[in-house]
Amino acid sequence: RINFDNVSITDYVAATPTPTPTPTATPTPTPPPSSNVNLTMGNPSGAAANIALTTNYLMEKPQFAISYHRDNGRPNWVSWHLASSWLGSTPRQDSFRNDTTLPVGWYQVLGTDYSGSGYDRGHMCPSADRTLTVADNDATFLMTNMIPQAPTNNQTMWANLETYCRTLVSQGNELYIISGGFGNSGFIANGHVAIPTTTWKVIMVLPNGTNDVSRVTTGTRLIAISAPNNNSVVSDWRTYRVSVDNVEALTGYDFFSNVPVSIQSVIESTVDNQLIEDWEMVPDKAAIEENLASSPDGPIKEKR
Repeated sequence: RINFDNVSITDYVAATPTPTPTPTATPTPTPPPSSNVNLTMGNPSGAAANIALTTNYLMEKPQFAISYHRDNGRPNWVSWHLASSWLGSTPRQDSFRNDTTLPVGWYQVLGTDYSGSGYDRGHMCPSADRTLTVADNDATFLMTNMIPQAPTNNQTMWANLETYCRTLVSQGNELYIISGGFGNSGFIANGHVAIPTTTWKVIMVLPNGTNDVSRVTTGTRLIAISAPNNNSVVSDWRTYRVSVDNVEALTGYDFFSNVPVSIQSVIESTVDNQLIEDWEMVPDKAAIEENLASSPDGPIKEKR
């Protein structure tokens, strides 16, 4: 016997299915800031060590950092830190040579590739800025640290500015320097190396200290130059002073990007006008040695 007295009938309601959760996209991790001291103030072009980036390939060496352009056979820029701790008594190694650390299959510019071209093997990070050890100095002779420079540009104006940078270091400063070439007026080395139309350099000057990014203020001195890569330039680099903003507009790079934008906007818009004595314009012994060795076709004689 079945008792139905306590049975109730209600409308059927289907169970609500548990929704399948939408997968959460995994964010692309932001690469950590480089620990390379030569990139303390930033990576101007966002270069990365990715072989797909054939025109903006990052090469980090202990002595300097490079954004390399495979198709131009030269660096877009080279960035380095200059302080007394990098300087010593190591002689020039004069070991101009190909850089075997380039990706497999990329042409390695040879130390002899500029011969007969009429252009100097123009150091970006100078030999004389890396004299503490043989290894440091030797690294500056890699051809990934060179651009074709007109002899007058390289051996007079450029050499004088390199000397002035070392003078600033002797006065108790440390510098963050980035330099390169811009444009293309043709090729040398059987089409492997592009000749830049312009040479440029930007320099940050800080008193010696620590925590350098945090010490940059709206009063920090920046020096920037932009000069034609030809034999008509004058030896006085002060003639070619421009603002960092000017070089950024030329190249498309963002210099000193680790500095707060509010500070960048002030110091990068200013053209350096600090008084520089004539004695500070005389090339030092290291610059003279550089001139003798950098031209595969022999040094020029500066017109007086």
